Amino acid sequence: MIAVVDALPLVSDAERAQLLSAPRNAEAHRELMAQVPAMRMVQTGGSAHPGPLPATLSVVAWNVERCLFPEASAEHLRPLAPDVVLLSEVDHGMARSKQRHTTAAMAEALDMTYAYGVEFHELDLGGPTERAFCEDDFNACGWHGNAILSKVPFERVTLIRLDDHGHWYSTDVGADPEQPRLGGRMALAAVLATEAGPVCVVSTHLESNADGAHRAGQMQILLDGIDGFAPGIPVLIGGDLNTGNHVPPDFDWRGEPLFDLARQRGYSWDFTADGMTTRPSLISPHPGRVMKLDWFAGRGFAPLDRKVIASVSGDGTPLSDHDAVWCQLRRDG
Repeated sequence: MIAVVDALPLVSDAERAQLLSAPRNAEAHRELMAQVPAMRMVQTGGSAHPGPLPATLSVVAWNVERCLFPEASAEHLRPLAPDVVLLSEVDHGMARSKQRHTTAAMAEALDMTYAYGVEFHELDLGGPTERAFCEDDFNACGWHGNAILSKVPFERVTLIRLDDHGHWYSTDVGADPEQPRLGGRMALAAVLATEAGPVCVVSTHLESNADGAHRAGQMQILLDGIDGFAPGIPVLIGGDLNTGNHVPPDFDWRGEPLFDLARQRGYSWDFTADGMTTRPSLISPHPGRVMKLDWFAGRGFAPLDRKVIASVSGDGTPLSDHDAVWCQLRRDG
């Protein structure tokens, strides 16, 4: 059962010590997940305008890579006049992002309401390039996750967990020792009112450290979860699907089975513009890594326009290692 809360309860020092000392395997990870209430919660806040949204929507999906620059990132999106923003890799109380609740900061800058869910509880300060941004040697909260920003109130919101085996915690599945984490990939889903009727929007982030079959399994769980949460209404899924990751030799995304899987469930990928969506950034300075990771999939909507938005601020600062994707769409019927 997912609870909707105003604030996420913190992990205590004693609980953190247990997380660090427990066996690094899937069984222990599942037991620890059950002991951390925030893993079953969605935090909401911000400000909402009276609804409903218009029948034609402007929607952005963006992996903001920890969200080092929440206000600049919000300003970057302002010309798009988004009704909905789907975010992934958003920090909350992490030293590398100045201990800020970066989702709340973006929502305030855009005058929107937000829903935030935990993907990972970070047990350390992050990878080597991230530590350069840390002014503290501790994380105030240690949360890292996904978010939805909306101009109007949420009618309903939920969190859908896509795995619980501890892909970044359990050494038996290849966890990264530089980034120990409790948690796993997940999605947030919300129902919003529009002039044409209710719609469901979904922010998700699929596994990077895996192959296409693993991501297809996560997509299956996601689609089933959406059908249970919002049956019979239009759905727009947006986020970093990590398509092509761990696909040699050149990150070819085209053979990912998740595309056909979604089509078989009535989804179209026509809401996503052509073009790659990664770039070198302050955290990920990898000029040779050019990938198409970020997508929209829709059902019950008609696509009207779409583009990739370069994630470079006006002063030339890379705001993320992902460009944003944007679409304009209209509810069918």
